[in-house]
Amino acid sequence: MRAQFWVFLLFLLLLDIFFQAARLVMTIRPESLVGPQGNTTFLDGTLWCVARPGASQAELQRALDWACGIGRVDCSVIERHGDCYEPDTIVSHASFAFNAYYQTNGNNRIACYFGGTATLTKINPSYGKCSYDVSKSEVSAARSQSEYKPRWLQLIYIGVLIIFCC
Repeated sequence: MRAQFWVFLLFLLLLDIFFQAARLVMTIRPESLVGPQGNTTFLDGTLWCVARPGASQAELQRALDWACGIGRVDCSVIERHGDCYEPDTIVSHASFAFNAYYQTNGNNRIACYFGGTATLTKINPSYGKCSYDVSKSEVSAARSQSEYKPRWLQLIYIGVLIIFCC
């Protein structure tokens, strides 16, 4: 009975090692499994989402209303007395809101569509006090392996202690 218990414990330990190693690979190198997605700074450079030239004022206003409403973008900086209020144009305000949504919602082409009123650019649209943010995923994608603590190693130590103590 005691031997079966140790075999079972060893099986659980090996299973945990396998899943921890698989999760580590998926966390560090997701591009190798599904292809590059998002901002892909390492491939194309940083991208910003802005209003598409030629989009109608009415379409831009609808998309801006969606971004600042349902899209949950903090549009306080494009309101009167905000850092990005000037120039007071629908194109400028929509560009800021579109980029804020894009940078916080996956940095993919779908997050920069807005009914066809938005486009991606490699040119930083920031000006004066108005800073167009870039994704924090750029920083998190560059994390080193040293940040990931191998939990399976702790389990091995616990298993060895149990074997020697019992």
